[in-house]
Amino acid sequence: MSDTGNKLFVGSLAWATDDASLRAFFEAVGTVEDAFVLKERETGRSRGCGFVTMATTDEANEAIAQLNGKDLDGREINVNMAKPRD
Repeated sequence: MSDTGNKLFVGSLAWATDDASLRAFFEAVGTVEDAFVLKERETGRSRGCGFVTMATTDEANEAIAQLNGKDLDGREINVNMAKPRD
């Protein structure tokens, strides 16, 4: 079972980025347990952000180090540790 130390928030996603391309991008760094792009409820359009859960905290930290500020589908993405929900 994963802990919150391996869940990443990914911001500034391109509208074209979907769950599969987000997962593939992060798999270059390590094992991805889950990857999804948040979508508008009414339209199904991307909200421009998503979450990626890596297999370990070390892989999550490596993903931040390697992928924060990198180009994905024409946009420079922001990668940070996800904050726990209140």
